[in-house]
Amino acid sequence: MPPFPLLRLPRLVLFDVFRSLSIAEKIKLSLCSKKISTQIYNDRLYSQKVIVSLDMINQGIRVHSENDKDAFKVFIDLDIWKRFYSNSGKTCQEGFLSVIRHLLQMFQCTISTDLSFNNSDLYELTITELVDLQVEFKALNIVLDGSKDQNLLWNQISSNFGLVENLKVLSDTTNPGFQPVFSSWPQNISISTSAWFTLESLLACTSTKIILLQSHLENKDLDEVLRKWRAGELPNLEYLYIGSHNIQTNRTTILGMNPLELRGKVIQTDDGSKKATIKLSIFWIEMDVTPFEQT
Repeated sequence: MPPFPLLRLPRLVLFDVFRSLSIAEKIKLSLCSKKISTQIYNDRLYSQKVIVSLDMINQGIRVHSENDKDAFKVFIDLDIWKRFYSNSGKTCQEGFLSVIRHLLQMFQCTISTDLSFNNSDLYELTITELVDLQVEFKALNIVLDGSKDQNLLWNQISSNFGLVENLKVLSDTTNPGFQPVFSSWPQNISISTSAWFTLESLLACTSTKIILLQSHLENKDLDEVLRKWRAGELPNLEYLYIGSHNIQTNRTTILGMNPLELRGKVIQTDDGSKKATIKLSIFWIEMDVTPFEQT
């Protein structure tokens, strides 16, 4: 059969063809020529919503649907991408970034990262560029070691945490002055080694889900958090978990009660709009918030 004149199809028909393709088919087709890739770019606002999971150690990118039923893994072959972008001077970092830029122009993307490569130049360049582009993150994972470079990266991206659904921070520092500043808050936040995340930080946090591990918060801090929540001052909070060796079941009261009395207890906001179930044991507390059902 003679070649099919794909690009001679009417524009609306061509867009329907693009929308019928799987993720892998669309990516492969986009590499056939710049003319085809431009047509696919023009269809971006009507394309699939995908998650772009970055594996920067292995220079791999997994592009998959939200339900994970449609997926394709891209391994970066710099020779191919140099030819495609007609730039013989591309470095490994630039090649990886060029693939991501290509995908961002093809699909409606959210980005997902892991924790294994946070101290690499490639990681910092990639995350900084994606934040500058106002790209949404499904998951953003950051290792903080108190170094100058890591602090600079944090300061560059923290004002855009509102674009992040799930932020995970692994802290690895013994610096007593270490205290990153949040310029905005993600939807959900999880911090390992969270001694630097103070009571003031927690009360200022507008995240829906908050998990703090290896915290230094203690009973009196929990008392203030629960009183503030009851007064309606943490309106976004739906789930809170704090693990801390300073949480004790036989010391300072919480909400005027012995901490053991809080186990399984249901408390509610002063306006009666929400209730929370409290689970508490030595070294940890969990609070699960639900709205009261309207009658």
